[in-house]
Order: sequence, then structure tokens, then C-alpha cells
Amino acid sequence: MSFQCQWLGRTPLRTSRVPLQKYVTVCSLLVALLWFALHPLQSHAQQADADVLVAQAVLAYDDRRYDAALELLKRALALDQSNVRGLYYEGLTYLALQKPDQAVAPLETLRSLRPKDRMAQYQLGVAYFSIGDYDKASPLLEEVFRQQPELENLGYYVGFMRYRQKAYNEAAEAFRIGKTSDPNVQQLTQFYRGLSFGVLGLSEQAQAELRAAQQTQAVSPITGAAVRMQEALRAAPRLGEAKRLRAQMAVGSYHDDNVAINPNPSQDPVAETFRSRKTASPGALVSVSADYSFYRDGPLEATVTYSFLQTANSKDGLNKFNLRNHLGGMGGFYRGVVASVPYQIGLQYTYDYLSLDQAGFLSRHTPTLSETFVPPTTSLPVVGNVGHLTTLLQRYQQKYFRQPADDDIRFASEVRDAHNGMVGLLHVFRFAQDDVLVRLGYQFDVENAKGSAFSYTGNRLQTGGQVKLPWGEVSMRYDYEVHRRAYKNPQTLFADDEGQLSQRHDVEQTHMLQVLKPLTKSLTLVGQYQRIRSDSNVPVYDYTKNVYTILVAWSY
Repeated sequence: MSFQCQWLGRTPLRTSRVPLQKYVTVCSLLVALLWFALHPLQSHAQQADADVLVAQAVLAYDDRRYDAALELLKRALALDQSNVRGLYYEGLTYLALQKPDQAVAPLETLRSLRPKDRMAQYQLGVAYFSIGDYDKASPLLEEVFRQQPELENLGYYVGFMRYRQKAYNEAAEAFRIGKTSDPNVQQLTQFYRGLSFGVLGLSEQAQAELRAAQQTQAVSPITGAAVRMQEALRAAPRLGEAKRLRAQMAVGSYHDDNVAINPNPSQDPVAETFRSRKTASPGALVSVSADYSFYRDGPLEATVTYSFLQTANSKDGLNKFNLRNHLGGMGGFYRGVVASVPYQIGLQYTYDYLSLDQAGFLSRHTPTLSETFVPPTTSLPVVGNVGHLTTLLQRYQQKYFRQPADDDIRFASEVRDAHNGMVGLLHVFRFAQDDVLVRLGYQFDVENAKGSAFSYTGNRLQTGGQVKLPWGEVSMRYDYEVHRRAYKNPQTLFADDEGQLSQRHDVEQTHMLQVLKPLTKSLTLVGQYQRIRSDSNVPVYDYTKNVYTILVAWSY
């Protein structure tokens, strides 16, 4: 290059009087042309390297290895800041990591590079929506909705923002048109579509929490575990549209290590006598339940319900503990919105009849009044948006036991026929569009029994959670309950070593773990584990029970 410049610099001296500045300009132009000729080679190499890294990141993203995908994308964008595919997947990865605030920057850059790219516009709108910046999200998503309304989850986003703007008819239309393959989004779509018509349509999982809160509490150590199996099964979320008729049937087997409720080891001779009974047994069970909404008109809905449960112990001598339960009931609900707070008021009545070995054991009349509210969503620094569902419960229950003590005056104090009144509060914290639920509740109940030995005041603490795992659509539910019962009068049968009839105090702890794995759209594999530990100052009532259950459930 220096030789050419010198040559060019000398030649004009012999041929013309051209100024020296022009020769310098010519040299500069030649240098610039050479640099531009070589630079694209380097630029193309960096782009190729960036494309390879982005391709690796996409594979990691598809495998849900989001941290690995993000690291690859950062390396790719360091080589090529304008790599549109890299910017797109960086935004998607931050959204998948529940960090929508960090997804905004790459998606804004992508939007500036590709202003007509519909997917770039859509994902940027989703990022704004996720951080609650609806003013920026609305025009982006509305424009995409006009062009491609069937885009995954788009109808929910647009409908929700229209609902916030009180454009209820337009919101309902967006919810109707929108498409989604995500059951949680489908449930939320049903929820807000109901609100758009002035009707509260709680999401299925929130409904499950409400149903669980309203379930009749088990009242007998013998029947309680089996009834809880069915209640947990019915409280499991059901996918799909909110149908008028919903039904479920489950069949399976279990192993119960304390069918007869033998007491724990102790020095008490009476308790040790009871411990000599056979008590462990495998068994089979069948559960059927159905709900039908026979009336729906605006904010009003009326339903009927029926459920059936049958257990069968296989060990000889334990057949007398086989349980059969029939439950029927009716309910009415009124739903609406006050000051932007959705609510539901429900009144339900159920009657159930339990038998042991086909002989009548217990019948219950149970009216329940419930008030459910959906408070505004809150935002926490680390967790993000948190939804809420609050239910107040008032329940009255009349119980009638069919037992020999009813006809024998010597055991009048042991008659368990009773009236039970309960008030309670249950709050559900809802995370990640109901993929994670956390429950916390309290109940106070008073039981006035015909026999003096069984009247008590009780305090029940309820907690637990539910989570949808990131693989195989598996969901897990755990419930923990502790019920403290202080009996009002001294018990009348079991004296201590000094011959005293003490006042009974029980602390009953119940653990329930349930795992669900969908097999098909209608079939679900269910595993349950239940542990009941009752600590009592009267040794005969001090016991432990473990039940393992495996079921296949069909839902309609």
C-alpha cells in the first residue's frame, strides 16, 4: 500500500499541477475500501458463531434448562447484538424464569429491529402484561389480536385488560374467541369471562379449595380416614370447560395399618387389651361422585350433588369395618362483583349416611353457609404477582349414631348423638396462575353431645399447599390439620391408675399427601398417603393410623 501511495504521489508531479491534498484523499479512500472489504468477513464469522450459540440455547430452552439457555444467549448477543432470534429467545427465557421485567429490554430491542414482526410485538406485550404495565401492553396485544386472535393465550390477555377497562361485552368476546392449551389459562379465562357477565366463575383449582373447605369434617376415627380419601379426590382440579354435569369415578386399593383403631402402646391395661385385636389389612375401594347444575340464570346457580364410597378390607375379622357412605345434597349460589371485588355467597345442604358392614352407623344433616371473596392481586418483590381467595364458613351439623348405647341406660353418658356448630376462615394464596397454591385456615367448633362424655370445644388449624410440577403434568397436594379438642365433662368409662375419671383432652394431627398424574384427558393416576396421630390423655383414645392408597380416577 505504501508503494502504491508513493507512486500515485509522484505521478501527478510529472503530468499535472494537482494539489497534494487530493493524493492524500485517494490514499484514504483506498485504505477505507480495503478495510470494508476485510471487515464483513470478520462480521460474518461472529454472526455464524452467534447463530450456533442461539441454536444451542433454543435446545436448552425446549428442555426447560432456562439458566443454561440464558447463558448461551448472553454469549451469542455479545457477539451479535442484533441477532433477532437471540433477542426473541432471551425474552422468552426471562418470561419462563418468571422475570418479565428483564424480558422487556431484549424484546424492545427486537421490536425496534422488526417493527412488523407479530411475534415480537406479542411477546413484548406479554412482558408488559406480566409486570402489570397494562397501558403499554394493551395497544400491542390489541393490534396482534385484530390480526391473529387465535394466538395462544392472547384472548385471555386482551380480555383481562378489556375487563379492567370495564368493557365487559368486548372482554367476554375476547375470552370466547381466544385459544389456549394451558389448563390454568383456560380456568382463568372462564373466571374472567364469568365476571364480564357479572357472574363469578371461580377457576377450577380455586373451586377445589372452596370445595375442600366446605367438606364435612370426619367425626369418627373408624370412618374419618376413608372419608378424607374421597374428599381429597373430589377436591382435585378437573380440567376443561365448566360443565353443567361433572362426574368422577375412582377405583383402587389401599393398605391400612390400623383399621380397628387400636391404641398406641402404653402401661394402661385397658388400652393394651384393645391392642390385641387384628388391625392391619389391605383393601379395595370404589368412589363415585357427580354434580349437576340444574339452574343457571345470570348470577344465580343451583346444583345437586351425590357421592358414594365403599371400602372392603380383605383380612378376616375386619369386614365389620367395611365402610359404605352415601351423600346427597343441594346448593344455591349467588355471584357478583362489588367495588371490583368478585364474591360468591353459597348455601348448601347435604345428608349422608354411613354404614359399617352394611349396618347403619352414622347419619348427618349438614347445612353450610359460605361467603367467598377474590381480593385484588398483590405484588411481592421476589415472588411477583400473588392472587387471593378468601372463604368464610358457617356450618351446622346434626349427627345421629346408631349404636347399642342408645338403648342401654348404663351407657347414657357415652351416646355420641350431637349438634355441632362451626365457624371458620380459609385463605388461599395463588401463585403463577394457580400452578402453586398455599392454604391457611382456622376453624372453631363446639359439639354438644347427648352423652356428657363427648361434648367438647375445638380449635382446628388447617394449612397446606398444591403445586403443579414442571414435568409430566404431575401435581402434588399436601394438607396438614391439627384439631385440639377440650372435652367439657369427665369421661365416664376409663379410670386412671388411681381410679379417677379424668377430663379428656385430644390433639389430633392429620397429614394428607396426594399426587396426581394424568394418563389421558379423562384418566388420572392418584396416589395418597394419610397419617393420623391422636394424642390423648386417656390411653384408649391415643392411636396412630397410616393409610396408603393407589387409585385410577375417571372424570367427565
